[in-house]
Amino acid sequence: MAAVAVVALALVGVWIGRMMQPQAHQSGAELHALMHEGLDLDPAQERALEALERDFAARRAALETRLKADNAQLAEAIAAEHQYGPRVSAAVDATHVAMGELQKATLEHIFAMRAILRADQQAKFDAAVAESLAQTGQ
Repeated sequence: MAAVAVVALALVGVWIGRMMQPQAHQSGAELHALMHEGLDLDPAQERALEALERDFAARRAALETRLKADNAQLAEAIAAEHQYGPRVSAAVDATHVAMGELQKATLEHIFAMRAILRADQQAKFDAAVAESLAQTGQ
C-alpha cells in the first residue's frame, strides 16, 4: 500500500511540475510565420534569421531539459516529504529559476530577431509581439 501512495505522490509531483512549466502558445508560431512570410525579408536577413533560429533551438532544448529535470526533482521531493518541506521548497525554487531562464532566453531571441529587421519591418514585428503578449495575459 505504501508503494501505491509513493507512486501516487510522484504522479502528483509530475502534474504540479507540468502545471508550473510554461506552455508553448500559438503566438510563437504566429511570430515565426510573420518573420518568414509577412515581412519580406531579403536573403541576408533570411540567413541571419536561420542562424538565430538554429542557435535558439539548441538553447531552448537545453533549458527545457533542465526544466524537466527540475520537475522530476520536485516529484521526488514531494514523494519523499509528503508535505511542503525544505526539499519541496528547494525544488520549486529551482523550477522557477529554470522557467525564468527560459523566459529570458526567449526574450533575448525575440530582440535578436528584431535587430535584423529594417525600421518598417520592426513596426510590424513590434505590433505582433505586443498583441501576442496581450493575448497571453487573458
